[in-house]
Amino acid sequence: MTGRLIVFEGIDGSGKSTQVRRLAQRHDFDATFQFGATDVGSAIRSILLDPDNERLDDRTEALLIIADKAQHVSEIVRPALADGRTVISDRYRASTLAYQGYGRGLDLQLLDAMMHFATQGLEPDLTVLLDFDVATALERLGDQRDRIERAGTEFYQRVRDGYLELAAQNPDSWAVVDANGSVDEVAAHIETEVDDWLVANS
Repeated sequence: MTGRLIVFEGIDGSGKSTQVRRLAQRHDFDATFQFGATDVGSAIRSILLDPDNERLDDRTEALLIIADKAQHVSEIVRPALADGRTVISDRYRASTLAYQGYGRGLDLQLLDAMMHFATQGLEPDLTVLLDFDVATALERLGDQRDRIERAGTEFYQRVRDGYLELAAQNPDSWAVVDANGSVDEVAAHIETEVDDWLVANS
């Protein structure tokens, strides 16, 4: 495959979706997201986010998310990379480690092994972490939250801490951007990080 995979990660409310769209438009990259970008993924997403599914087991949640990743990579990501296109994905493997591993407390090594199987070992070339204050993020989400967004402050703090730990473990392939500024300020920081990476890897 000749294309490259850039992934945006961060807690809900950190502004990932907005920044993915901006960067994709600026560079004419393919933009996609997990979970729910495929027809199969959309059905999975409706189960995962439905507030009425309060009894959904944490392991069931993880397995559904990993199933979405398998379909997403097979149907969208790999074909685009094979055509030489650069893909920007709003979430990828690290989200599962952060949310279901650090957040829910499931086994990190087991999750990583299952994701390796689901994604056929496809690793991001660059991961951009939008690091954001938990209290502000939850305030942004408002009162109409989905099932996962209702997990609460302590859960989201564990997720944020998990992301920062993953970034510290992989400094060569991760860029951490402070997402507490304005949309334009954050976009400028992202553009600097990505442009420098593109030049270094051209």
